[in-house]
Amino acid sequence: MDAEVQWITSDGLKLRLVAWGPREAPAIVMLHGLRSYAYTWEPVALPLLPHWRVIALDQRGRGHSDWDPQRNYFADAYVRDLEALVDGLSLQRFVLAGHSMGGANALVYASRHPERLSALVVEDIGPGASAGGRGADRIKRELRETPSSFASWEEATAFWRKIRPDVSAAALQSRATHSLKQEKSGRIVWRYDAEGITEARLSARPEQVVDLWPHVEALNIPTLLIRGANSDFLTADIAREMCRRNPRILWRDIPSSTHYVHDDNLPEFNFILQQFLEEIRPQIRS
Repeated sequence: MDAEVQWITSDGLKLRLVAWGPREAPAIVMLHGLRSYAYTWEPVALPLLPHWRVIALDQRGRGHSDWDPQRNYFADAYVRDLEALVDGLSLQRFVLAGHSMGGANALVYASRHPERLSALVVEDIGPGASAGGRGADRIKRELRETPSSFASWEEATAFWRKIRPDVSAAALQSRATHSLKQEKSGRIVWRYDAEGITEARLSARPEQVVDLWPHVEALNIPTLLIRGANSDFLTADIAREMCRRNPRILWRDIPSSTHYVHDDNLPEFNFILQQFLEEIRPQIRS
């Protein structure tokens, strides 16, 4: 099924969203990670049809959305963008899902707007994960070492394979298709704001880094926490502590997956997600 493309405006930026499924179905809004894009959710969305309407946002600076000239790539700005999406589509209540950076943004939104959400799904992110640890260090190293362009599509795809050795072939092709583009010169360049996003991630001031613990503790809706069993980003100890502090959180590890859970083990990710959604669907008003 082809996605519908729509546009919203936030902070003067034009942001693209894609949607699958009937408009009358209960909505799920999905937020991607640091260097990802809306279409990363397509293989997650399609099996949910026609019972759900899945809406995925190219967050500012990614996909086909505008780059922020102020390089404001921090949680408060992303949450404003999500608020603009919710208001622009007149969503009353919906399920919110997010991976990594998108999961952090989802947690902040959930604590600020609990009345809008029926449930929350968080993929491999927790308090402190972005600030330190092996996964955070790896991502910072990747950002520093990422080339600005490539001589060919083969070279660009090989780069993604090198830093994401566990993702499926389909996920690898999706990353090449949606995160890169070819210039008139023939060079392959990033579709996302690589320089601005790297600067924001590596040079964030303390006040720009969100403490997620208060947002985790404030959750008052059913919440599914999906962790890659081999993740170097979200540790089992942090996941366990999240559940201890808030018993509404249901934690599930996905085998044979790293931080990029739905890219590494899509069948198991979809199974766990669909099981959770089936359990909460009777409570949801479309």
